[in-house]
Amino acid sequence: MDAGTRTEIEAAVFRRLVEHLRENPDVQNIDLMELAGFCRNCLSKWYSAAAEERGEDVAYEHARETVYGMPYPEWKSKYQKEQPAERVDALKDQFHNHS
Repeated sequence: MDAGTRTEIEAAVFRRLVEHLRENPDVQNIDLMELAGFCRNCLSKWYSAAAEERGEDVAYEHARETVYGMPYPEWKSKYQKEQPAERVDALKDQFHNHS
């Protein structure tokens, strides 16, 4: 497989992943973090960082809008559910200890 085809396939997979996440807003970011070790915000940071590596300036908030399909504050108010403090703290501890 040539590099261009591989890049096209990887881009298509990324777009499908983002579409899937948009279609399933009931899956909370904390669920993703607990199960997979990444969430929509991570994808946004990776998007922004990949752009920067290629000399493009894509602000984090713009990258978030790309991933969420809307401004993050709007998504948060529509879909984000309040989580028990113990759950959030456990997740912070888990990822803090891995850095």
